[in-house]
Amino acid sequence: MAEEATTVDYTLANPDTLTKYKTAATIAEKVLKEVSGWIKADANIVELCERGDKLLEEEIGKVYKGKKIPKGIGHCTTISPSSYVTPYTPLKSDAEEAAATLKEGEVVKIQLGAQIDGFPAIVCDSVLVGASDEVTGREADLLLATHYANELLLRLMLPPGLVPVEGTEEDQKKAASRKPYTQNQITQLLEKVTSAYDCNLVESTTIWLFEHNDIEAKKKIILAPGEGAKGEGLPEVGEVWGVEMGVSLGSGKVKTIDNKRTTLHRRTATRYDLTRPSSRQLLSEVVKKFSTFPFSLRQLDSEKSAKVGVIECVRGGVLRAYEVIGDKESKPVGRLFSTVAVTKNGITRLAQPAAIDVSKYKTDKKITDEEILKILEQPIGKTSNKNKKKKKKPAKKAAATAGAEESEDEE
Repeated sequence: MAEEATTVDYTLANPDTLTKYKTAATIAEKVLKEVSGWIKADANIVELCERGDKLLEEEIGKVYKGKKIPKGIGHCTTISPSSYVTPYTPLKSDAEEAAATLKEGEVVKIQLGAQIDGFPAIVCDSVLVGASDEVTGREADLLLATHYANELLLRLMLPPGLVPVEGTEEDQKKAASRKPYTQNQITQLLEKVTSAYDCNLVESTTIWLFEHNDIEAKKKIILAPGEGAKGEGLPEVGEVWGVEMGVSLGSGKVKTIDNKRTTLHRRTATRYDLTRPSSRQLLSEVVKKFSTFPFSLRQLDSEKSAKVGVIECVRGGVLRAYEVIGDKESKPVGRLFSTVAVTKNGITRLAQPAAIDVSKYKTDKKITDEEILKILEQPIGKTSNKNKKKKKKPAKKAAATAGAEESEDEE
C-alpha cells in the first residue's frame, strides 16, 4: 500500500518556519549594513548591486550546508536614486545605465533580501550620500518623516487584542475590544506624521502578506491609494508581512520614469506556452536560480538574450515586470522596508533597516498631534522583564523633540 504524501506545515505554527525566516533575516540585515557602508558620491550603481548580490550569495552559502533545502537571493540588490520610488537595478549591457553613479547629498534606497526554503526576508533602507554626523534641511525632514511614519504604521498594523496596555483589567479589555484600524484610517493617521514634516505619503505604497514562495500573497494594505487601487485584508496572528513605507518631499504622486528599461522581474504562477527559444531558456534559468523571487536581468547568463526572451515572458504573464517608478515632481523620496511576523506576543521585526539616531537629524519641525504621540509611545510587542529594567526615553518624547533613542521590541 502506497504511503500518503506528508503535508508540510509552512505556517509560523511550525518552529522551523520562523527559524528559516530569522536565518534569512540575519543575512539580509548583515548584507544591507555592508552595502550601506559602500555608499559614497560617484560610486557606480551597477557595480554596487553586483557586489551586494555576490555578498548575499556568500552569506547564504554558509547556512544549511549539506542539507537539501532550497535557498538563495530573496530580492536582488537594488539601489534607487533620489527621486526613484521602486527598486532600481541597471544593466551592464546598456552603456548609459551602466555608467550611472551616486550623487553627493541625494537620498538613495538600498533594497535586498535572502530566502531559505522559500521563506523570504527583505529589507530596505534610505541612506544620504555623503552624510556627516549631522543631517539638516529638507533631507532631515524626509528621513525623520519616513522613520516615524514607519514606526506608526507598525503600531497601526498590530491587531487590537495584542496591544500591550498598562492599567486596570478594564482598560485592557477595552483596548482588546477596539476594532482594528481600517486601511483608510491608517492612511489618515500616517498623513498626520508626514504633514508634520511638510512631506507626503508616496501614492499606493503597498504592504504585502508574505507566504511560502510568495511575496505578494492574498492580502495587502495600500497607503494613499491611487485611482482604482484597493487593499484587501488586515494582519492576523500567525502571518508574516513585508512592510513598506514611502515618503516624498513632493506631492507623493508618482509616474513611470521614461527611457528606463524594466530590469526587475519575478516569476508568477501563470502557465503559458512560450514559443521563442530565448523565452523558454530565460524561464528555465529563472526557475532554477530564483524560484519566485525578484531578480535582475543582469543576474542571468546573457543580458542580451534575456532582453529578448523577457518580452514574451512578460506578455504571457509568466513573469511580472516591476516598472521603474519615480516621484512625479522628481522630488526626493525616502523608503523603508521591513519583514515582520505577527505572533501572539505582538509584532516581531524579523528583518529591518538599522535603527537611526534621531538626535542627529536637525529640524524645527516636530509631531504635535497628541493621538499620534500616544500611539508612538506604545510598544509593538511584549517585552521581557530584563528589558523592562532598562530606562529608555519614551517614543512620544522622541517624536515631539525629534531627538531620542528608538524603543526596541522583542517577540
